[in-house]
Amino acid sequence: MRINSLFRAARNPFRAIAPLALLLAMPIHSQEPSPTAADAPPIAPAQEQIALNADSAVLPASPVPSEIALKNNRLFYVLANYSTVEKQDPFATLPPKTKFKLSVKTMTDPVTVSFLGVIALMGQANNSEPSYGQGLKGYTKRYATTYTDSAIGTLMTTSVFPTLLHQDPRYFQLGTGSAWHRVKYSVSRIFITRADGGNLQFNYSEIVGNAVAAGISNTYHPDYQRTLGNTMNVWGTDIVLNTLCNIAKEFWPDIRRKIHDRRHPQ
Repeated sequence: MRINSLFRAARNPFRAIAPLALLLAMPIHSQEPSPTAADAPPIAPAQEQIALNADSAVLPASPVPSEIALKNNRLFYVLANYSTVEKQDPFATLPPKTKFKLSVKTMTDPVTVSFLGVIALMGQANNSEPSYGQGLKGYTKRYATTYTDSAIGTLMTTSVFPTLLHQDPRYFQLGTGSAWHRVKYSVSRIFITRADGGNLQFNYSEIVGNAVAAGISNTYHPDYQRTLGNTMNVWGTDIVLNTLCNIAKEFWPDIRRKIHDRRHPQ
C-alpha cells in the first residue's frame, strides 16, 4: 500500500528509485515512541491476527478509536514506516482522518523531502527532461514534478481510495512460515488487502489508485510523455516497486531483531 508514488521511469530511471523510499510505508519524522497503555489503540483479538495471516475470508472488525497513535519502525533505520503492522503489534481499524494523516506525514517527513531532492538533483545531472533546462530554474521544475508525482501517488493509494472504498492501506506482516511462503504472502498483498470491516478484498486502492495517479500526472508532464504506453509503464513500475517494498516490510522486523540481539547479547 504502503507505502506509497509515480515516476516517469521510462524517461528517467533515477525517479523509479523514489517509490522505495515513500512506499516503504507512509510517514515520518524521527523514531516516535510506542504508544503508552493509556493511549494505545484497542488490541485486536489474537484470533483476528491469526485469521488475517492465514488469509481468512472474514475477519471481525476492531473498535474504531477517535485517534490512533502511529508507530514508526523505520525501514533500515532510515525510511519512514508507519504503515506496517508487525505480527505482535496491536491494531485497530483506521478512521479516515488517520488515513489522510499517513499521507501528510509521509510527504512532510525530512527523509522523504531530502530523498526527493536527491532524485531531482540526479535528474538535473542526467539532464532528464531537457525542456526543464539547467540552473536553479531547471532544478526547481524537476523537484516540483518529482514531489508532485510522489504526493499524488501517496494520497491516492494511502488516503483517497482507502477512505472511499473502506480499505486498510497498511501492510500486515505474516512473520511466520518459510521464507518462500512469506515472500508469496507479501507479493499477494499487492492484490489482496484488509477491508475496514475485517474481510479480505481485492486491493483496488493499490491497483486503481496507482493507475489514477499515473493518469493525473499526465496533466503536468511534458507532452511527449503523455502517451498510453508511457502511462502504463509508469503504473507497472510502481506496482513492481511496491511489491519489493512489501517484501522489505515483511522481513525487516526479523533483520532488525537480529541486529539488536547481536548488539545487545543477553
